[in-house]
Amino acid sequence: MAQLLATLLPLVAMFAIMYFLLILPEKKRTKKYNTMLSELKVNDEVLTRGGIIGKIITIDEDQMVIQSGPDRVRFRVTKNSIAQKLNKDVA
Repeated sequence: MAQLLATLLPLVAMFAIMYFLLILPEKKRTKKYNTMLSELKVNDEVLTRGGIIGKIITIDEDQMVIQSGPDRVRFRVTKNSIAQKLNKDVA
């Protein structure tokens, strides 16, 4: 019995460490990202994963149109292509 416990205890400890160091922070990061995507609205300034900075013109279910540059070029992108929201709401 003691030998079985000595064999399983390091495996359980390794799983617990992996859970708290890798899995739990990734879940929090994913939840924060999905919350940010759901709270996007028209006129928010966003940065895409491709490095394009623009302002949201319209929002559909899973796509949006952003406007960028001095020539006001418009791009249709999916919501998952947004990396972050740039302008912060002032309280």
